[in-house]
Amino acid sequence: MLSRVVVRAFGHKDRQFVREGSPRLSRRQRSSRHLEHGASAGDPPVSVSALLVALVSFSWSALRVALAVQRHDWSAFATLVNWRVVGRHGKLLGWSCVLWAVVMWRSIHAAEVSRDVVIYGGTSAGVIAAVEAARLGKSVILVGPDQHLGGMSSGGLGWTDTGNKAVIGGLAREFYHRIYLHYQDDAAWVWQSREQYGNRGQGTPAIDGENRTMWIFEPHVAEQVFEDFIAAHNIEVHRDRWLDREHGVDMHEGRIVAMRTLDGSIYRGKIFIDATYEGDLMAAAGCSYHVGREGNDVYGETWNGVQKGVFHHSHYFRTEISAYWVPGDPSSGVLPRISTDPPGENGMGDHRVQAYCYRMCLTDHPENRLPFPQPEGYDPRQYELLLRVLHNEWREVFHKFDPIPNRKTDTNNHGPFSTDNIGMNYDYPEASYERRREILAEHETYQKGLMYFLANDPRVPPDVQQEIRRWGLAKDEFVDNGGWPHQIYVREARRMVGDFVMTEHEVLSRRPVPHPVGMGSYALDSHNVQRYITEEGYVQNEGDIGVGVPRPYGIAYGSLTPQREEVTNLLVPVCVSSSHIAYGSIRMEPVFMILGHSAAAAASLAIDDQVAVQDVSYDRLSDLLRKEGQILDLIDVTRRYIQGLPGIVVDDLQAEFSGNWPSSTSAAPYIGLAYRHDGNEGKGEKEARFVARLKPGKYQVRIAFTPHANRATQVPVTIYHADGMAQVQVDQRRPLPEQESPWYTIGTYDFGEQGQVTIANDGTEGYVIVDAVQWLPVP
Repeated sequence: MLSRVVVRAFGHKDRQFVREGSPRLSRRQRSSRHLEHGASAGDPPVSVSALLVALVSFSWSALRVALAVQRHDWSAFATLVNWRVVGRHGKLLGWSCVLWAVVMWRSIHAAEVSRDVVIYGGTSAGVIAAVEAARLGKSVILVGPDQHLGGMSSGGLGWTDTGNKAVIGGLAREFYHRIYLHYQDDAAWVWQSREQYGNRGQGTPAIDGENRTMWIFEPHVAEQVFEDFIAAHNIEVHRDRWLDREHGVDMHEGRIVAMRTLDGSIYRGKIFIDATYEGDLMAAAGCSYHVGREGNDVYGETWNGVQKGVFHHSHYFRTEISAYWVPGDPSSGVLPRISTDPPGENGMGDHRVQAYCYRMCLTDHPENRLPFPQPEGYDPRQYELLLRVLHNEWREVFHKFDPIPNRKTDTNNHGPFSTDNIGMNYDYPEASYERRREILAEHETYQKGLMYFLANDPRVPPDVQQEIRRWGLAKDEFVDNGGWPHQIYVREARRMVGDFVMTEHEVLSRRPVPHPVGMGSYALDSHNVQRYITEEGYVQNEGDIGVGVPRPYGIAYGSLTPQREEVTNLLVPVCVSSSHIAYGSIRMEPVFMILGHSAAAAASLAIDDQVAVQDVSYDRLSDLLRKEGQILDLIDVTRRYIQGLPGIVVDDLQAEFSGNWPSSTSAAPYIGLAYRHDGNEGKGEKEARFVARLKPGKYQVRIAFTPHANRATQVPVTIYHADGMAQVQVDQRRPLPEQESPWYTIGTYDFGEQGQVTIANDGTEGYVIVDAVQWLPVP
């Protein structure tokens, strides 16, 4: 980009190099004019003071050019070069000034460093990876284009998409613990009291006092926690450093030797970690990757590819709305923000990427509220489709104004036409920096314009407009950017095709996951991918998918490592190796922190053992991660839940099942993550077997379930003990004694070194519930 600007400024044959209005003069004319003003070939040299003035002016111009280059402000660069440098010193001197500016810039900002671990990307994963590397005694540097650390976790996503919080461990859990500690201070509650805020979170309370964690927070608080992490470990951070994506990765025999940034800095390392949302280092290093949606045939999936007519959320057009300016008349032209391309056939792969948006932090507190600004380039016609939706009685504008502390929101997309800028980001993952800036600017204009439109356009229904005017950007968030988030929500960009590809089969627990290094639990979640015209001429959205996962699932270490023949010293904890729809579950900020932690631990072991990242001992890695509090599989989850319970407890996650027993959390309390039920079907075909290792002796046996009117009344339970077996029938509708809930005692028996209990659904009417079995020693 810089070279093109220089060529435009100095090299184009028609470029004017003097101020506008000045005539173009030949060399002879310029010489003649010079003589007319009193100069001659025999004039003595200028004075020392004049030279000093010229030098100061020259240096000042060069410095301003250098600063423009540092900020990647190419418009200012071109202006400075054209008028400041060249107009004062002449074309030749202008070239010299630019060269001097580059030298000055490189000398001030360029660096050459060598570290054990080089992390590219200041996202939440990048920060956590840096902390883990430092704690393990490795020299580490965090480099990236970011000015602010934390990515989306500090960029507006304060209503955390956690899924099941039991699987969040290690440094990720420490992050949420530090959030908790911040809000324990009364001084943190500036615009409302803790009592006024309440405690509503996503699926669970926002503040978990028992576990000393807090899951909902303000952006600036998250950023401060990340900065505190960095400061506490004396981690070197180089901000505003942009990878030279064309020539900035030096490779030797499949290893990254060094990476260079556009300012000329060189970073050498033993192991590199790409923690960016875009996967720029991974791609520049030559790793295989995918952009867009695979077809269902690639991995044998169901929810990948085009998904016309699939509406899992409420983000679609529920009424028939014409796609044309004059309803029903294609000749009148298509409304803005609707694609005229064919949507494709269901299950087909395509190049399209799920929509991005900014997660705005809004407030209705008058003293902290900034009115929605009218953006440059605002065009009310872009929101004509929204008007039609609103005038069809749609009133869900405020459904995703999720509350975070101090009378603020994490505002997300909701409905058929909202903050998601559908279809405007397809080229972002692989676009040049210049093109990405254009895409970001268009998204910002669209979203700011959307809010301004709702607050000011007289055609907006009065009830909506009156409510939207209560809100505005939070004055005390993103203070260096006018209250606007510094990070767009890159929900998906490149995805590596690595040693192991995570698919919906692993996420939905249909297949085991090899060598897990963390867990996910969120639904398969993709936002809309396109807005198209149906065969009937109506507008519709496509690509919004939400499929719940039956239980938390492991994420394979091989999904963080490139293919061996491509790169052997790179780990990728964000743009992990996965299909589009599997990534829809993995792509949550707590998971990125978990994987950043595990990636750095693997990097440390690879350095210690002098092996490729693909050859890290999984036994050593899993032992290290568990010692550091990471949750790697369901057994780890179970241990966390049953820790402290008396006796020997075997959860349903440890049981053996015949037949299909779906998980549920509908009726509490229950043990562990969930309980199972037989679906009130397949009677006589289903059984659950619980086995425990015991010290020989007498035990009271109890089973766990939550009574309900839809339960079975004669559930057959068989206890295998030292003297044979016993059978009992349990009424799962009958209320349990309060002191025992959710446990029900089924008897006391002598056991050898093993105990076994089976629960079946033979001859039952109603739902059979299976949760846990407990053996309590009897003195």
